[in-house]
Amino acid sequence: MLLTESTSPALLSTRQAPRLAVTDLSATYLEGGEVLRALEAISFEIADGEFVALIGPSGSGKSTLLDIISGLFPQSEGEVQLAGSSYATEDRLGHTAYMRQRDLLLPWRTALDNAALALEVQGEPKRSARRTAAARFPEFGLAGFEDAYPAQLSGGMRQRIAFLRSVLTNRPLLLLDEPFGALDALNRVALQAWLLDLWERQRQAVLLVTHDVDEAIFLADRVIVLSARPGRIVHTETVALPRPRARAMVTGDAFLGHRTHLLDALGLLRAPGPGGPGGPENLQ
Repeated sequence: MLLTESTSPALLSTRQAPRLAVTDLSATYLEGGEVLRALEAISFEIADGEFVALIGPSGSGKSTLLDIISGLFPQSEGEVQLAGSSYATEDRLGHTAYMRQRDLLLPWRTALDNAALALEVQGEPKRSARRTAAARFPEFGLAGFEDAYPAQLSGGMRQRIAFLRSVLTNRPLLLLDEPFGALDALNRVALQAWLLDLWERQRQAVLLVTHDVDEAIFLADRVIVLSARPGRIVHTETVALPRPRARAMVTGDAFLGHRTHLLDALGLLRAPGPGGPGGPENLQ
């Protein structure tokens, strides 16, 4: 008998497994001799091709969560599954593409060589890695800057190179830790649109950490809100905006409705007190 998806529940289950599944995850760390709880009972999933944003107060464990998923930091409890398989912390290394807020470009390497580094560390010969990276420079708006060094480039161009380096790893899950946080407002808006255009073409699963509510709504399919430390999921907002997204959507009623829900979940619509949850300094 021919084995098909309809006759093979196990195969069907495997194909439907989420790209990322985090279950009852908690994390602790040591500071000044004291054990502190960073995350508490975190559970969520991300499907292939889904864009999810994570937002919360400063110190709520957002970056710690990305470190755990990538395999850089161990959870104290819970499980992380990638495409239906559970991995120990060290075994998760290399299964995701992880871009931090700082571009982390090497100042002694050209733009092209910085991008090609992603392939070199995977064992690809340098000449081949440079050729592969160079072919994608026009797509990333970097044509003509292959031989420039990081100090000669604008912040926005440096971020594009860092994005290209991450994308070249060819991983199905992309982790982004405030990639636009260091940019001015105009550059940030331009790179948001550029990232969406790139994502529409590649459709990787994405988990984005951001401190910008509008950015989260504009980019994501869902927005997960964490509480103050220890970070717990206090709200999940499904973004009911059609794709492809257009900048004009930020003035529409649907966008403003999502914004109100998220600001309320973050405690930013309450009267602020000294150091209280309504203070804008806590949304970082």
